[in-house]
Amino acid sequence: MSTYFYVAPEQLIRDRAEFAQKGIARGRSILGAIFDTGVVVVAENPSASLFKISEIYDRIAFAGVGKYNEFDRLREAGIRWADSTGFTYSRGDVDVRALANYYAQHLGDMFTEGQKPLEVEILVAQLGNTTRPTKLYRIAYEGTISDEPRFAVLGGDAETIKARFAASEDSLEPLTTTLKNAVGALAGPDRTIAVSDLEVGILEDRGERRTFTRLNDDQVSELLR
Repeated sequence: MSTYFYVAPEQLIRDRAEFAQKGIARGRSILGAIFDTGVVVVAENPSASLFKISEIYDRIAFAGVGKYNEFDRLREAGIRWADSTGFTYSRGDVDVRALANYYAQHLGDMFTEGQKPLEVEILVAQLGNTTRPTKLYRIAYEGTISDEPRFAVLGGDAETIKARFAASEDSLEPLTTTLKNAVGALAGPDRTIAVSDLEVGILEDRGERRTFTRLNDDQVSELLR
């Protein structure tokens, strides 16, 4: 006869949260910020092919920290959701708030009902236009959505990096200033991050439908001068 062990729901939730937090803390942090004409997302990422920052749709970007295979599946699911919504209705109906809700529901379901919670934290950003504002939404491992007014930090050292960036920039700045402040906040006072270890993506109007650009090392070096 099998013996079943009882675990209090409060303890189960604490254990799941601790498990997810430990996995997220092992990854390097990401900072996303609104600058005067768009959005920049910066990650410390030495890999040249395993991207943490990607395009989801015309004016929407995605970034994830934690377990790569888990947040990359979320990225792919978000692309399918956006494509399906745009095809069924119109491209203008693809909204970052609805995408954030889609991610939050999935993460919340996995946290409470899955075999294990996803060890991820994600950011979705939208470049505004005449009908929608520029927005940043951070979605935590348990499905909580945070509407970030100006910048967001993901990862285990988020509070320290957030404090550094807030101290260096208190208003919307040009891309060059915001990027320098973001890299400085990620690195801290005691080290320097090599340009080859930086992954930078921006959302900015260029007179085309798509607004996402991934900057190469030369472009990042030029902006950091």
